[in-house]
Amino acid sequence: MLRVGLTGGIATGKSTVGAMFIELGCRLLDSDEVGHELLQPGQAVHAAVVREFGTRILAPDGTIDRRVLGNIVFKEDHRARAKLNELMHPAIIRRQQEWFRETEVRQPDGIAIVDAALMVEVGTYKNYEKLIVVTCSPDVQKQRLRSRSRLSEDQIEARIRSQMPLEEKVRYADFVIDNSGTLAATRKQVEAVYGELRKACPSAG
Repeated sequence: MLRVGLTGGIATGKSTVGAMFIELGCRLLDSDEVGHELLQPGQAVHAAVVREFGTRILAPDGTIDRRVLGNIVFKEDHRARAKLNELMHPAIIRRQQEWFRETEVRQPDGIAIVDAALMVEVGTYKNYEKLIVVTCSPDVQKQRLRSRSRLSEDQIEARIRSQMPLEEKVRYADFVIDNSGTLAATRKQVEAVYGELRKACPSAG
């Protein structure tokens, strides 16, 4: 099984690209979804985050209000973002490793992709045999973030600044997919990368 990392900046279109790889037969784990699960009431990570940031981050039903938490970690206190990552990333990485083991049993000759925004920043890109970085132009990135959220311009800028610049992130990539244009243009790039990944699979030899 080939282990592949998929990353990029916020609103560059990682989910869109990931869905295209799934259509081609790859297995994919969305680390953002894993993070959502870990923040649900009853999870150890949920309890740890509430202890750290207080009940002000809780909605009336006991769930974590991600908008309130986002305002804290992206605007109020940069150290808070590092602390949140410290609380969440070990559990996310464990879940990723479990998923890889389970996937390899089911599909030993397949391609398993983990989609995660911060794998270059935290160094977990080293856990993958190939790394794909999804990019787009700054204008497109901001436009997409505006259209999918209620964030102010300052909040948009803060979220983009919180991540490694895309031009630096691509230096770590084995493959770069530019998602600035049409879906057809993106799909053509995805299919080309998929062809290269199939060649790199252990079963290819």
